Amino acid sequence: MPRRGPGALRVEPCGPRVWEDLSPDRVHGFSARTSLAIHRVEWLFGDYYLYPGAAEHALRRYREFLAQRRPGSLYPRYAGCSCRGCSFDDVRHARDVLELVLRELPARPRAELKRHVAVLDAAYLERTLPDPFTRDRQWRPGLWWRRRLADGEEGG
Repeated sequence: MPRRGPGALRVEPCGPRVWEDLSPDRVHGFSARTSLAIHRVEWLFGDYYLYPGAAEHALRRYREFLAQRRPGSLYPRYAGCSCRGCSFDDVRHARDVLELVLRELPARPRAELKRHVAVLDAAYLERTLPDPFTRDRQWRPGLWWRRRLADGEEGG
Protein backbone atom coordinates (compact mmCIF):
# COMPACT_ATOMS: atom_id res chain seq x y z
CA MET A 1 0.00 0.00 0.00
CA PRO A 2 1.58 3.33 -1.06
CA ARG A 3 2.06 5.95 1.56
CA ARG A 4 1.40 9.71 1.28
CA GLY A 5 4.18 12.02 2.33
CA PRO A 6 3.88 14.28 5.40
CA GLY A 7 3.47 17.40 3.23
CA ALA A 8 0.52 15.88 1.38
CA LEU A 9 -1.27 15.23 4.65
CA ARG A 10 -1.10 18.85 5.70
CA VAL A 11 -2.34 20.32 2.41
CA GLU A 12 -5.89 21.62 2.48
CA PRO A 13 -8.00 20.20 -0.34
CA CYS A 14 -8.78 22.79 -3.02
CA GLY A 15 -12.27 22.73 -4.30
CA PRO A 16 -15.38 24.82 -4.66
CA ARG A 17 -16.69 26.52 -1.57
CA VAL A 18 -19.63 24.66 -0.16
CA TRP A 19 -22.50 26.32 1.65
CA GLU A 20 -22.05 24.93 5.15
CA ASP A 21 -25.46 25.84 6.52
CA LEU A 22 -28.10 23.15 6.62
CA SER A 23 -30.38 23.18 3.62
CA PRO A 24 -32.90 25.98 4.15
CA ASP A 25 -36.62 25.64 3.84
CA ARG A 26 -37.83 26.35 0.35
CA VAL A 27 -39.57 29.64 -0.27
CA HIS A 28 -43.10 28.77 -1.34
CA GLY A 29 -43.57 29.01 -5.10
CA PHE A 30 -39.89 29.23 -6.05
CA SER A 31 -37.29 26.83 -7.37
CA ALA A 32 -34.67 25.29 -5.11
CA ARG A 33 -31.97 27.46 -6.71
CA THR A 34 -33.87 30.68 -6.06
CA SER A 35 -34.80 29.62 -2.53
CA LEU A 36 -31.16 28.93 -1.74
CA ALA A 37 -30.06 32.26 -3.24
CA ILE A 38 -32.67 34.12 -1.18
CA HIS A 39 -31.55 32.24 1.92
CA ARG A 40 -27.92 33.21 1.28
CA VAL A 41 -28.81 36.87 0.81
CA GLU A 42 -30.79 36.85 4.05
CA TRP A 43 -27.90 35.29 5.97
CA LEU A 44 -25.05 37.26 4.47
CA PHE A 45 -26.45 40.75 3.90
CA GLY A 46 -26.33 41.93 7.51
CA ASP A 47 -29.31 44.29 7.55
CA TYR A 48 -31.58 44.48 10.60
CA TYR A 49 -34.73 44.00 8.52
CA LEU A 50 -33.27 41.27 6.31
CA TYR A 51 -33.08 38.16 8.49
CA PRO A 52 -33.60 34.47 7.60
CA GLY A 53 -37.21 34.10 6.48
CA ALA A 54 -37.80 37.83 5.90
CA ALA A 55 -38.32 37.50 2.14
CA GLU A 56 -40.96 34.82 2.54
CA HIS A 57 -42.63 36.86 5.28
CA ALA A 58 -42.62 39.90 2.97
CA LEU A 59 -44.11 37.92 0.08
CA ARG A 60 -46.80 36.46 2.32
CA ARG A 61 -47.66 39.91 3.70
CA TYR A 62 -47.79 41.45 0.22
CA ARG A 63 -50.12 38.68 -1.00
CA GLU A 64 -52.36 38.98 2.09
CA PHE A 65 -52.74 42.72 1.57
CA LEU A 66 -53.74 42.28 -2.07
CA ALA A 67 -56.07 39.34 -1.37
CA GLN A 68 -58.49 41.49 0.61
CA ARG A 69 -61.92 41.22 -1.01
CA ARG A 70 -63.21 44.66 -0.15
CA PRO A 71 -64.83 46.90 -2.72
CA GLY A 72 -62.91 50.01 -3.67
CA SER A 73 -59.34 50.94 -3.02
CA LEU A 74 -56.95 49.58 -0.43
CA TYR A 75 -54.96 51.85 1.87
CA PRO A 76 -51.73 50.60 3.45
CA ARG A 77 -51.52 51.38 7.14
CA TYR A 78 -48.54 52.73 8.99
CA ALA A 79 -46.64 50.37 11.27
CA GLY A 80 -47.04 51.23 14.93
CA CYS A 81 -43.56 49.97 15.78
CA SER A 82 -40.31 49.73 13.86
CA CYS A 83 -39.20 46.33 15.19
CA ARG A 84 -38.67 43.44 12.79
CA GLY A 85 -42.08 41.87 13.26
CA CYS A 86 -44.31 44.92 13.62
CA SER A 87 -42.79 46.74 10.67
CA PHE A 88 -44.51 44.25 8.35
CA ASP A 89 -47.84 45.76 9.41
CA ASP A 90 -47.03 48.35 6.73
CA VAL A 91 -47.17 46.49 3.42
CA ARG A 92 -44.82 49.09 1.94
CA HIS A 93 -42.12 47.82 4.29
CA ALA A 94 -42.69 44.31 2.91
CA ARG A 95 -42.13 45.72 -0.57
CA ASP A 96 -38.95 47.47 0.68
CA VAL A 97 -37.60 44.12 1.90
CA LEU A 98 -38.40 42.49 -1.44
CA GLU A 99 -36.59 45.29 -3.27
CA LEU A 100 -33.55 44.83 -1.04
CA VAL A 101 -33.50 41.10 -1.80
CA LEU A 102 -33.95 41.74 -5.53
CA ARG A 103 -30.94 44.07 -5.58
CA GLU A 104 -28.69 41.48 -3.93
CA LEU A 105 -29.70 38.32 -5.80
CA PRO A 106 -27.74 36.84 -8.72
CA ALA A 107 -29.28 37.23 -12.19
CA ARG A 108 -31.38 34.04 -12.58
CA PRO A 109 -32.90 33.98 -9.10
CA ARG A 110 -33.53 37.73 -9.39
CA ALA A 111 -35.46 37.19 -12.62
CA GLU A 112 -37.64 34.50 -11.03
CA LEU A 113 -38.41 36.59 -7.96
CA LYS A 114 -38.98 39.68 -10.11
CA ARG A 115 -41.63 37.84 -12.16
CA HIS A 116 -43.57 37.00 -8.99
CA VAL A 117 -43.20 40.49 -7.56
CA ALA A 118 -44.22 42.13 -10.86
CA VAL A 119 -47.63 40.41 -10.72
CA LEU A 120 -48.12 41.64 -7.15
CA ASP A 121 -46.92 45.14 -8.08
CA ALA A 122 -49.48 45.37 -10.89
CA ALA A 123 -52.27 44.43 -8.48
CA TYR A 124 -50.94 46.93 -5.91
CA LEU A 125 -50.97 49.74 -8.49
CA GLU A 126 -54.49 48.80 -9.52
CA ARG A 127 -55.94 48.60 -6.00
CA THR A 128 -54.27 51.65 -4.38
CA LEU A 129 -54.51 55.35 -5.13
CA PRO A 130 -51.69 57.80 -5.87
CA ASP A 131 -50.81 60.27 -3.14
CA PRO A 132 -50.44 63.83 -4.49
CA PHE A 133 -48.64 64.99 -1.33
CA THR A 134 -46.03 62.27 -1.17
CA ARG A 135 -43.06 64.61 -1.06
CA ASP A 136 -44.40 66.19 2.14
CA ARG A 137 -45.40 62.99 3.93
CA GLN A 138 -42.91 60.27 3.04
CA TRP A 139 -39.31 60.04 4.09
CA ARG A 140 -38.57 57.97 0.95
CA PRO A 141 -40.77 59.39 -1.81
CA GLY A 142 -38.50 58.08 -4.58
CA LEU A 143 -39.90 54.55 -4.28
CA TRP A 144 -43.07 54.20 -6.37
CA TRP A 145 -44.86 51.97 -3.82
CA ARG A 146 -44.36 54.66 -1.19
CA ARG A 147 -46.18 57.21 -3.39
CA ARG A 148 -49.59 55.65 -2.75
CA LEU A 149 -52.25 56.93 -0.35
CA ALA A 150 -52.04 55.42 3.11
CA ASP A 151 -54.32 55.54 6.08
CA GLY A 152 -54.27 54.48 9.70
CA GLU A 153 -56.41 51.42 9.03
CA GLU A 154 -55.86 48.94 6.25
CA GLY A 155 -58.72 48.38 3.82
CA GLY A 156 -60.32 51.79 4.21
